[in-house]
Amino acid sequence: MNEKAKNGSHGFSNASLLPQEEQLDTAIRRKKISIGIPNDKKNDEKRVALTPEAIHQLVEGGNEVILQKGAGAGANYSDKDYAENGAVITESPARVFSADAVIKVAPFTNQEVDYLRGNQIVMSFLNVLQLNEDTLAKLMRKKVTAIALEKIRDSNGEMPVMESMSEISGVTSVLIASDYLSNHHGGKGVLLGGITGVTPTDVVIIGANTAGEYAARAALGLGSQVKIFDQSLHNLRRFQNLINQRLQTSVFHPQVLKKAIRSADVLIGAIELEDLRPWYYITEEMVKTMKKGSVIIDLSIDRGGCIETTECRALRDPVYEKHGVVHFSAWNLPSRVARTASIALSNIFNPLFKEISEAGGITQLLKNDRGMRNGVYLFNGILTNETLGQRFGAISKDLDLLISAF
Repeated sequence: MNEKAKNGSHGFSNASLLPQEEQLDTAIRRKKISIGIPNDKKNDEKRVALTPEAIHQLVEGGNEVILQKGAGAGANYSDKDYAENGAVITESPARVFSADAVIKVAPFTNQEVDYLRGNQIVMSFLNVLQLNEDTLAKLMRKKVTAIALEKIRDSNGEMPVMESMSEISGVTSVLIASDYLSNHHGGKGVLLGGITGVTPTDVVIIGANTAGEYAARAALGLGSQVKIFDQSLHNLRRFQNLINQRLQTSVFHPQVLKKAIRSADVLIGAIELEDLRPWYYITEEMVKTMKKGSVIIDLSIDRGGCIETTECRALRDPVYEKHGVVHFSAWNLPSRVARTASIALSNIFNPLFKEISEAGGITQLLKNDRGMRNGVYLFNGILTNETLGQRFGAISKDLDLLISAF
């Protein structure tokens, strides 16, 4: 391609159309950054935050991406895939964790925090219940700006990471339930769905949100009878309109819920818990009344769960039986379909890193982007998350006030 074709038919770039002062301001603001992607091994985490295609675009923009060897293997991306798209491949965790921005999926461990050089951007799922005080204290001493992926909001006020992972979790939960109802895993040999002349299976979903919606769509697609419960009539009405077909919906009326639980073949917990207090919508006594061989999947287990008998387990060992009911319980359920989940995450983080670079750094972006500020729990080592402050008895500062000082 000749130079004229590169720059447009008139032989000049779009940048040259800007006033000289604006060109200078743009040049000053834009900052190339290095991005580190560690090999995430915690709890059998198989997702990776950026795909090779995304890295190609970031490198094309002048940024450096440093990938720890094997980081994409869980999602079936090879080191060669990344290297061919411009990533620097290294076995050294210290090299990866010294980048300007370090992004991983599983929460940071104590050892990983030790590798950080300090005064960086670090991004991962926060998973408040698994975070320990020592890890948080180390992050604070490193004076990092730490961002919880699940808390980032977009321009519409939505949480794109949570929404995309909830879609995956909803569909995956139904596929898992189908597998454990069949004889394959010693289940009671029931087809999740319905065929002519056979009563369809009962699927009960707690929570009229994104995860609940996609679980309902998958279950209805297989022919199951679906019942939805939520504390909000508004949510139920919205849910009904989204699904666009008649469903059995109810607020949490104790007698109605208990009756539905007794007849359920599958129970899916999809409540979005906002605090750290135990809040069990389904008690152990209710689980005891369920049919033998039925299946429970709690999608809110990373926040403590909404079903009393569920336990937060690693993906390598997520299944156990209690009161004759099969429980599947793993906080990182989307890792079962790591390739799809990684592409979904990459679609969010690729433009995000471009924005950080073009804004001239994270502080400038945070000044202009309230949705990004929502994900920050440490700013230059200062605690800004009230929930963490309450949990560890620490004082949290107002991020808006801190940002205004820079």
